[in-house]
Amino acid sequence: QVQLKESGGGLVQDGGSLRLSCAASGRPFSSYAMGWFRQAPGKEREFVASISWSGATTYYADSVKGRFSISRDDAKNTVYLQMNSLKPEDTAVYFCAARSGYGSQAVSAYDYWGQGTQVTVSS
Repeated sequence: QVQLKESGGGLVQDGGSLRLSCAASGRPFSSYAMGWFRQAPGKEREFVASISWSGATTYYADSVKGRFSISRDDAKNTVYLQMNSLKPEDTAVYFCAARSGYGSQAVSAYDYWGQGTQVTVSS
């Protein structure tokens, strides 16, 4: 069992930056691939970024490529999402998730989820 807790969300202006953190506890963090997803009101949860258990491989949704960066610090059992050049359409609840094996863009592929943190980008 892995417990995940996101932090770092908030209100930011168009073009601003935020860094989300996801702290993990429970089973060894270093064996899990991690993902960030987001869900806007009335929309389905969507993939944002993922990172492999080793940190060597990352994937991004086209909508955030070049603006967002995912990283992990296994010594701190934490995965980060650095978000730059934020846009109003980035407004959503952001979730981190964990799965054994390789990273995935599929919501259904992840076994453990945090409760989410709200990100609001004002125009």
